[in-house]
Amino acid sequence: MTGLAIDVRGLTKRFGERAVVDNVDLQVGEGRICGFLGPNGSGKTTTIRMLCGLLKPDAGEGTCLGLDVIRQAREIKRQAGYMTQKFGWYEDLSIRENLDFIARLFEIPNRAQAVNSALQRLGLVERQDQLAGSLSGGWKQRLALAGCLIHNPRLLLLDEPTAGVDPKARREFWDQIHRLAGEGITVLVSTHYMDEAARCHELVYIAYGKVLAHGSESEIVEQAGLAPGASLEEVFVKLIDRAQDNFAAPPKAAKFAKGGRP
Repeated sequence: MTGLAIDVRGLTKRFGERAVVDNVDLQVGEGRICGFLGPNGSGKTTTIRMLCGLLKPDAGEGTCLGLDVIRQAREIKRQAGYMTQKFGWYEDLSIRENLDFIARLFEIPNRAQAVNSALQRLGLVERQDQLAGSLSGGWKQRLALAGCLIHNPRLLLLDEPTAGVDPKARREFWDQIHRLAGEGITVLVSTHYMDEAARCHELVYIAYGKVLAHGSESEIVEQAGLAPGASLEEVFVKLIDRAQDNFAAPPKAAKFAKGGRP
């Protein structure tokens, strides 16, 4: 039985009077792909930033990769890869120059070898001298993922990595994610696409800063009180309707994207 790459309890973050993340428990096993879903403003990004050491929780405890999320945030940063919603690297540098810069940030001893491995891993060798600013969304996505992997992390935290990317690029991205999970890397990925959610080993649905459901696709259908075979769209509408009975102001509604499996 594998261990837990993520094991946190009571994770809470407040901005002013509002609890953006409110007493969240989350466990994800090593080598698993966990889909993180919920409406805009539900607390997904804030949770991810706490898990990777960028935000300090106001309350709660637990570990990522066996490291304490509060006392060992610096060490977590060095062993996790975080991909933000927006492309965050230098558009006036080439693919290779961006990856070399990232390798310098992580103080990787053999930078040239690490950069070459990242280029090969993500199929970027032929484009390595192309400026990042001239890349399409799908190729920027590859560069961002290559940057996440250059220091050989054991955990990937991906915040809506395929937003605005064409279906072919999304399918190739998810094929790569499954290859990485096959290598033992744990992935927590937020998405609004239901076809992507269906490719995850397990799902977490969050709204109002609280986890409303966690499990496999069939388990979440059961937790929502729906019959087997119900779509994920039906499940999440049911969960939101149920949550609105307990919380005052609903989060901004998200448009979940339908589609076949990528």
